[in-house]
Amino acid sequence: MFLEKVTGILDKIDGVFYYPVLIIVMAVAGFYFTFRTRGVQIRLFGEACKMILEKPGDKKHVSSFQALMVSTASRVGTGNIVGVSTAICLGGPGAVFWMWVMCIIGAASAFVESTLAQIYKRRDKDGTFYGGPAYYIEQALKAPFLSILFCIFLIATYAGGFNLLCSYNLQSTFAAYSFYDAKWTPVIIGAVLAILVGLCLFGGGKKIVRLTEVMVPFMGIFYVLVSLIVIIAHFTNIPAMFAAIFRDAFDFKSIFGGISGSCLIFGIKRGLYSNEAGVGSAPNASASANVSHPVKQGLVQTVSVYIDTMLLCTATALMCLSSGVEISEKVNGTPYVQNALSTVFGSAGPIFITAAMILFAFTTLLGNLYYVDNALIYMNKKRKPGKIFMNIFYVACVLVIFFGAIVPMDAAWAVADIAMGLMTIINLPCCFVLFGVVGKTLDNYERQRKEGKNPEFHAKDIGLENAGLSCWD
Repeated sequence: MFLEKVTGILDKIDGVFYYPVLIIVMAVAGFYFTFRTRGVQIRLFGEACKMILEKPGDKKHVSSFQALMVSTASRVGTGNIVGVSTAICLGGPGAVFWMWVMCIIGAASAFVESTLAQIYKRRDKDGTFYGGPAYYIEQALKAPFLSILFCIFLIATYAGGFNLLCSYNLQSTFAAYSFYDAKWTPVIIGAVLAILVGLCLFGGGKKIVRLTEVMVPFMGIFYVLVSLIVIIAHFTNIPAMFAAIFRDAFDFKSIFGGISGSCLIFGIKRGLYSNEAGVGSAPNASASANVSHPVKQGLVQTVSVYIDTMLLCTATALMCLSSGVEISEKVNGTPYVQNALSTVFGSAGPIFITAAMILFAFTTLLGNLYYVDNALIYMNKKRKPGKIFMNIFYVACVLVIFFGAIVPMDAAWAVADIAMGLMTIINLPCCFVLFGVVGKTLDNYERQRKEGKNPEFHAKDIGLENAGLSCWD
């Protein structure tokens, strides 16, 4: 009864927060950045792909590719499977179209936030770079209080909401098996997952981390190939599938009749949850890259957004919709994807999804805590907190993972949505205010490219010689 009341309250907050507040902020920011950059996320896509392979001047530093992999590893996770399924089952096929829209305009927001992270990044004593929204908010806007608030919301999102949801999503994949007991199975899975993550956090699971780091990229590629097999097996359904997506996406009578539960809102929510464009998480990884010009890393991060949504999320969506299996609230989440795979692979389908979810969930949980560590360091005056504090904090994180497996689905999604939304509502307006710096930096980059140069950035090039930039003087 208590959980039902809490879930009801969270759902109401979630509904109001996303519509109209966050939807308007995200749409205005995305379209504004797209217009002001002249569609940089589309116009320079080919160049962005080339930038991925550019090597840093010093092999000791993080390359564009490595920074891309860190941010992509965090983006790619259970949301690519369960999030897409939830959007379709609760919002309708049209949610897929709005995820695509969110991806394209969101890529412009990803470009801006990652470019800012590069401009205002800091250099550590060992020569490595670090930074993110907390740093550009503090230095450029002189708003340390807002930076602290952003870090608090980041911790709530990645140590709380996302890990809560990730744990729930994983245990839900086991509901397809005969041994699943709604009372005890989630408890057992939650306990096992919490113990494994705890081992890694406290230094005893390095082999587990290495194994998953190697396996997850291959699992991602294999997942796309399996999705293609299902789509090809049901190729006769492809025309009807696309017709359903576009018909539902533009059924404005249905959308505006119940907007909080429409395909528009679910598409935007799940698109944001999956690709995190504009949320302010990826810039933490972007700042670590050693590049000759901030725009290079901004372009690279647009590719990460496309990989997540246009490749992996789309693979899930088209596989499910082409399969022709029933779409309803009853199969919301993992069961819908498992049913789609079963049409081609039989009983092996659910097993494959379970394996993918285990790997994606595990690396997502650890990747989320990488961002949290950065926020804690910032809040502790740029120093890593003491061992006692970190041990207590890690215990709390492990408990969140355990409880995530046993909370109701609606509560898990609502907590993740609200926490992520709070980060976004701080980061995007700050990016909006600071866009002038990004615009000048982009113009500087393109001018050098037209001159046939490999662009190099200096603070004085855009009038920031007295801004205290530690890396571009």
